[in-house]
Amino acid sequence: MLVFVLAVFSTLIPNFFQLGIFANIVEASSVLGVMSIGLALVIIAGHMDLSVESVAALSAMAVGIMFCSSGIGLGLQLHPDWLMVPVSLAVALAVGAIIGVINGFLIVRLQMSAFIITLASYIWVRGLVLVVSGGRSAQDLAPTIRWFGIQRLAGLPLTAWIAVGCFVAFSLILAKTPFGRHLVMIGGNETATFRAGIRVNRNLIIAFVLAGATANLGVGLLFNAFAAVVIGGVSLKGGVGTLPGVYAGVLLLSAINTAINLMALPANFTQVIHGLLVLAAVLLDAFKQTIRQRLA
Repeated sequence: MLVFVLAVFSTLIPNFFQLGIFANIVEASSVLGVMSIGLALVIIAGHMDLSVESVAALSAMAVGIMFCSSGIGLGLQLHPDWLMVPVSLAVALAVGAIIGVINGFLIVRLQMSAFIITLASYIWVRGLVLVVSGGRSAQDLAPTIRWFGIQRLAGLPLTAWIAVGCFVAFSLILAKTPFGRHLVMIGGNETATFRAGIRVNRNLIIAFVLAGATANLGVGLLFNAFAAVVIGGVSLKGGVGTLPGVYAGVLLLSAINTAINLMALPANFTQVIHGLLVLAAVLLDAFKQTIRQRLA
């Protein structure tokens, strides 16, 4: 689908077929891509996480408060300066992981609904952001961290390379490690996986922790993350899906957004097309499930 859409856009839209446009598509997809990884892991395991967008806001706020020098920022300085990059990443990952642990414990240990718990987290974490910030912003981020966000390598920003690296790493984890294979098994049949002696609860909690930890790079992306995951072939029923497919879904959404901008169409067209793509992906998934049942 991605190759087909790119071919159609390149044929019909003037100035679409150029390296700069393709680089822009990859760059624009980096934030959504990283968020979609953790969400895909949870969905493959047969659950869902609606809190990723709010977790992203809280992670960003935590880093902003520490390393911004204006507004509500504390202007924390580390020496040497480069230490601020790994520390800021560690803080963002830790905040997301803590929310993931809370979600995972309530859902896995206390057997509460993933939909209700993560929806509640979406609300209370967003509220916590407003409480902590008081409605004010953190400004003037430390130059070292800004450099990390704008640095380019081979024509692409460093963040895009990190997103690609994350997809490669987690794709290998999902396909080649016991943890990844167990997640797929849990999503397919949690009871049978438990009876096979696999530590289901531990693996599910880790999945929720990863969903929280990878949600620290963007805000306002909950629906797009779900859209990318579903379009990428991950079944909402669990047990089916690959991360390369998810990344193709991310790039497809980014390509559509780029095409709409080049054609100067109203932004509302984006929502319509994304919604129709998700509907088509869900219908296709239902059709494949029916075929599998008949062949079983």
